[in-house]
Amino acid sequence: MQIIPAVDILEGRVVRLLHGDFGRVTRYSDDPVEAARRWMEQGAELVHVVDLSGAKTGDPDRQIWREMSEAGIPFQVGGGIRTADTAQAALARGARRVVMGTAAVWNPAALREVGEVERVVAALDVRAGRARGAGWLDEGRTVPQALRGLREVGVVRLLVTGIERDGAMRGPDLDLLAQVGKLSNMAVTASGGVGTLSDLKAVAALGCEAAIVGRALYEERFTLSEAISAAA
Repeated sequence: MQIIPAVDILEGRVVRLLHGDFGRVTRYSDDPVEAARRWMEQGAELVHVVDLSGAKTGDPDRQIWREMSEAGIPFQVGGGIRTADTAQAALARGARRVVMGTAAVWNPAALREVGEVERVVAALDVRAGRARGAGWLDEGRTVPQALRGLREVGVVRLLVTGIERDGAMRGPDLDLLAQVGKLSNMAVTASGGVGTLSDLKAVAALGCEAAIVGRALYEERFTLSEAISAAA
């Protein structure tokens, strides 16, 4: 299982939200590119970059893409990427993959229209059993409904986040991950709640392709090297 460090960006700073709440922000760095570079130096093969402002507004900051690309950071990017045109622009500016959440829930056809399905990650951000969009702020759809739409357009990768666990370091939502694994034949990346190396081993045991880790790394609960070893 691959470990993908998270670089969540709000107002130009690296932050983590607690439970997806924009009013509960912890700041970790004023330099997102340097934070991403540090993870690469410690062994990351890919960095998960999220434009939190773009996630709310639907208008991503394309400068983030350019800066990561010019710094030589291999990254996947999400936050406000709601149309095929925007996704294609992110790929053209250096993103390895694009993460689409709102479109995955409400307009899955947009993911197919990107034209490079293996480079599109459908994000299922789940709160109270419903996959949410619009920066996790809308009413969402049930997980089976969302998965049905994604299967129909040929999506091969999912990013599954238990919003209630996100940023809390109290363990991932293993039941949610298991449910998604049973209902889909897609490669699953787990996100939200990882706080210990045992959490990573539990996620790996479910057969997940990757796990995104944020706050636990920034607060030095364990090192990236330790995480990579645990996931292996």
